[in-house]
Amino acid sequence: MRSWLLPHPLLSLALFVASLLLSSSVAPPSLLLALLLALGAPQIMRTLRIEPVRVRLSSSMPRLMGIVALDIVRSNWAVAQILLGRRRRERVSGFILIPIGLSDRYALAVLAIVLTSTPGTLWVEYRRSERQLLMHVLDLVDEEEWVRLVRDRYEPLLRDIFE
Repeated sequence: MRSWLLPHPLLSLALFVASLLLSSSVAPPSLLLALLLALGAPQIMRTLRIEPVRVRLSSSMPRLMGIVALDIVRSNWAVAQILLGRRRRERVSGFILIPIGLSDRYALAVLAIVLTSTPGTLWVEYRRSERQLLMHVLDLVDEEEWVRLVRDRYEPLLRDIFE
């Protein structure tokens, strides 16, 4: 009974709380709207047959968050140097293909978010049949360094968390 009424209980709870916070009220209309959202949206998710996320809680999560935060700060500095003209003549942008060993769709989604949120890089395309990622880099100096960055820095942590 519970799985039919609440197929995604965390999503229901999050939607209920978010709705109340956004309305800044616990009046009956706000509670009713929050309850409708909390019960209705997960039913839509159930009809889409979205498989639940399986996340392993491990030391890889905080390590990944720290690495991503550090990479974002570093990339912001590098892009600022380019935009301010200090390295304008040296810059060569380009596309690179990176072989990816990840197969979990959620791990790939997190990798896409990480790469796209890091200034100077952009996830362009994922070729599932070849298991390759097409990525654009604003300042492409060494292709192998980018392949190593994704394969050795992000991929093992994402695999430990999701697969």
